[in-house]
Amino acid sequence: MQIPAQGVQLIREAERLADAGETRQAIGCYQELLKRFPALADCWYNLARLQRRADEFEAALASYARAIEGGLQAPEEAHLNRAVIFTDDLRQDAAAEHELKSALAANPDYLPAWLNLANLQEDLGRGYEARLSYEEILRRRPLAFEALARYAQLFDFRSPEDPLIGRLRAAAAHPAAGPAARASLEFALARALDASGAYAEAFQAAERANGYSRISVDPPARYDRAAHERLVDELIRAFPVDQPLRAAVADVPPQPIFICGMFRSGSTLTEHLLAGHPQVAAGGELDLLPQLVRQSLTPFPRSVCLVSDATLARLTAQYREALLRRFPHAAQVTDKRPDNFLYLGLIKMLFPRARIIHTTRDPLDVCLSIFFLHLDQRIAYALDLKDIAHYLRHYRRLMAHWRRLYRQEILDFNYDSLVREPRPAVERLLAFCGLDWHEACLDFARRPASIKTASVWQVREALYQRASGRARHYAGELAGLAAELEQSEEP
Repeated sequence: MQIPAQGVQLIREAERLADAGETRQAIGCYQELLKRFPALADCWYNLARLQRRADEFEAALASYARAIEGGLQAPEEAHLNRAVIFTDDLRQDAAAEHELKSALAANPDYLPAWLNLANLQEDLGRGYEARLSYEEILRRRPLAFEALARYAQLFDFRSPEDPLIGRLRAAAAHPAAGPAARASLEFALARALDASGAYAEAFQAAERANGYSRISVDPPARYDRAAHERLVDELIRAFPVDQPLRAAVADVPPQPIFICGMFRSGSTLTEHLLAGHPQVAAGGELDLLPQLVRQSLTPFPRSVCLVSDATLARLTAQYREALLRRFPHAAQVTDKRPDNFLYLGLIKMLFPRARIIHTTRDPLDVCLSIFFLHLDQRIAYALDLKDIAHYLRHYRRLMAHWRRLYRQEILDFNYDSLVREPRPAVERLLAFCGLDWHEACLDFARRPASIKTASVWQVREALYQRASGRARHYAGELAGLAAELEQSEEP
């Protein structure tokens, strides 16, 4: 349709505000525009994107629906975005699956919807269906390298001669595979070779994978050791040992349980154990604390010395409201973002009686497992073993400080002890959280649940000890690292 000049001006102003980060003002501008010209499907789509950014999830769903009803040129994109809101923000997986299938009905070749559908099927533990989805992707797009890498994660490997391993090798060497694709394929290859007992080849694949991951972004990812040391120093200064705690806030549901520690230290398993209790909902890796810091506490942590009680009360309420939108019927919700250990001082300011579970594991196993894991390049320390060790040393230093402040309110929950003697470990975990014993907490392998982390398949198995002490297979490759970590044991 022909848009009048006044409408064009409003569109330009909305786009300007959105580009400037003025999300609320841009939303208002689009709403004014669409009151006058409700047939602008693209503008409904743009409004929906902004509403999701502002955590207005129901409004965003409605705006995407208006865009589809208005004849959006690529309705599959709106269906995909609705699916992401349902699964990531509202935890309504059945609705998300419906949207993804609607997207594919609109465009059967729409690769993002196929990938999201397969990923959702994995999250829900429906491995056979996920395999079929990846096979359909590869039938339609033989060079869909990311799909092949994810597909390989669904198999158990017994021999380095497995044909699927050969297929991964060939794809990683294909001229059409760029650095990002090669990183995914090499990480999948490293996992397959490790499972096959070909440890030297697995380590070489992990090295290549991290190298490709580093250069898959521009500029290449780089971990700034000095900057991280300064951050830890600032956190220790910002939260001194003699700092008084804020008065306890009202215990209204849902109450958060914070699970933190290094990546690959057992945090997903710990959350899954707790989620077996009828009073606990698994929140997964929530971005709520970092979001509050970005929006209201920049520059952090220097800002905390000036923050008012009114601001803290507002932030506490915002966090609780976000939990309530996602988990309206839960008494307690786990916030399992591993690097929340950086925010423990802030957590105690917002929730003075918060329960904090600190997951731990053999440090060499942690370093090796991170090195074999395909993480976001923004977690740049994960791309090099020595950088991982550096990060781990300063994590230990910070955790030692938090223990001096909050010793009785932090539970160290060790993965290796858990897999050796599960029941007493889980009893201690539940008691710390003020929960009665519930047998379903131990019977987690068969429990239906959506799990949205790299440990999606490991935590669907019964407890096993094969990952404990895994670093022994790489003693030669890790010899220097082991000596370095022994010299830096936390006090």
